Amino acid sequence: MTGGYDRDFLRARLELPSPPVATVLLDYVHFSVRLRPARKLAVVVGVNINGRELVPLAREGTWHFDPRIPQDQQAGPEVYKNNAFDRGHLVRRLDPVWGDEATAKAANQATFAFTNAAPQIDDFNQGKELWVGLENHVLNHADLHDARLSVFTGPVLEEDDLPYRGVQIPRRFWKIAAWTTDGKLAATGFVLDQSPLLEKVELKKAIRERLLADEPPPLGPYRTFQVPVARIAEMTGLSLARLENADRLAKSQRDLGKEPLAVRLESLDQIRL
Repeated sequence: MTGGYDRDFLRARLELPSPPVATVLLDYVHFSVRLRPARKLAVVVGVNINGRELVPLAREGTWHFDPRIPQDQQAGPEVYKNNAFDRGHLVRRLDPVWGDEATAKAANQATFAFTNAAPQIDDFNQGKELWVGLENHVLNHADLHDARLSVFTGPVLEEDDLPYRGVQIPRRFWKIAAWTTDGKLAATGFVLDQSPLLEKVELKKAIRERLLADEPPPLGPYRTFQVPVARIAEMTGLSLARLENADRLAKSQRDLGKEPLAVRLESLDQIRL
């Protein structure tokens, strides 16, 4: 049971972003993954969320390799064994879990594919930071209209990411939520940085040397920022033109005569929608 990300899910057509590097497109139930085999991680995932049909399934699932891709092209269980790394869901487990019971259960299990995971420090992945509630917050806003979202997420894959057990570990993650209002596309983007937390694993010495040699992380450690979608395009190389044009943060800042800048979020009420 697949189907993947649906570009016509919203009232305005929205394609799954395409990266400038070679990827493999993998369709699951209500979401799709563009995997970069050379990095063993996704470049971008896209999920359709139907807020009116969500099924509150318990957190049950078995992590597994996707049989369509060689296992040595996926960051598997060895990366996460006996350390502080969690298998961080990129498509959040509950997001595609909607529809009839069989479909919801299939979507739930599909999110446990290693292709939908990235190494995230446990404090980062389990913490009650703003990152956890972003989709819910935007979905509540969208509920005034369609109660539908398309959400794109991924790691920022840098060439100088440090290697660990055969996988280069991403330092930052990004997310873009998109919805429609009166048939017009709206979007907002977010970034979170786990760089300093990587000291919890064997990367400790290398991370310290990098933080001493380089400028501090551009957005600050372990904090959630709402950022212009154009900033995410710059960081990732993804083609995000339609989402940039629909960016609510950039529009609100330009309306005030300001250049679009990242905003550190202390509460969800600060999000510009």
